[in-house]
Amino acid sequence: MLQVKNISFSYTDKPIIKGIDFTIQKGQNIALLGESGCGKSTLLKLIYGLYDLHTGQIFWDDNQVLGPKHYLVPGMPFMKFMAQDFGLMPYETVSESVGKFLSNQLLAIKRLRIQELLDIVEMGDFSRVRVNELSGGQQQRVALARVLALEPQILLLDEPFSHIDNFRKNALRRNLFAYLKSRGITVIVATHDSTDALSFSDETIVMKDGELVVKAPSKEIYKNPKNKYVASLFGEVNELVVNKNGTSETVLLYPHQLKVAEDGILKVTVKQCYFKGGYYLIKAAFNGKPLFFEHPTELDLQLDVSLKVVK
Repeated sequence: MLQVKNISFSYTDKPIIKGIDFTIQKGQNIALLGESGCGKSTLLKLIYGLYDLHTGQIFWDDNQVLGPKHYLVPGMPFMKFMAQDFGLMPYETVSESVGKFLSNQLLAIKRLRIQELLDIVEMGDFSRVRVNELSGGQQQRVALARVLALEPQILLLDEPFSHIDNFRKNALRRNLFAYLKSRGITVIVATHDSTDALSFSDETIVMKDGELVVKAPSKEIYKNPKNKYVASLFGEVNELVVNKNGTSETVLLYPHQLKVAEDGILKVTVKQCYFKGGYYLIKAAFNGKPLFFEHPTELDLQLDVSLKVVK
């Protein structure tokens, strides 16, 4: 179990991490969501032991995570951390980079392990290519294979798919997270992509301004967002004020929860249509403010339509 106990940290006088406290069970896949600059990357580095905490403690089971004041080479041996800069050596081959920390005692086994890892990230045909000859996305896939080489107990990934093409990203995510689950490896993924949370994570941690906003099962956070900030991390969201029994109440609705209907109570004017493949995202005006809803076909601009809420 990973225990993060009321930790705080700052690079200067301005706090970056503010009293964060949570636990993660072994084998869980955790998505770490939040706007840029909210402290996601710093939190991963603290968990790995790259910095010394100002207050609080971090434990993996009975092992306390300690920083540079205690270890000449920072970082915990039972963890692996993949930063956004990958940390690859440019003149190594892909095979050399992935197998860098594997034992040379049984070379045949080492070669098989390297090939297994490269197959997971779909880089099996590039084993003899030098790292500096690869694209950014290919380098990112090699970095993923390398951090998996020794099968850490806990894996910390900072935007691990940011340079990878969309057509390859989905298959890679399926392969990677299935592999991690099968091995019981705990993983925390700092990401801007809500797909990492909704499709693959057991729980999601949402951060804002260095604080923990919410930690809960990903589906629960999506279906019942705490506020507009949380909901907006999953895409467009509408914030409406409605009157119920004489009192005003703020309601958050995703575009798919609004449909055109003759008996709809929301009267809007179409302003823009965005083709999304299987549907159109419609931007409309409602009481002078933008409102988004989904529709199966394109609508005429300036068309007045009525919307109803569907759950």
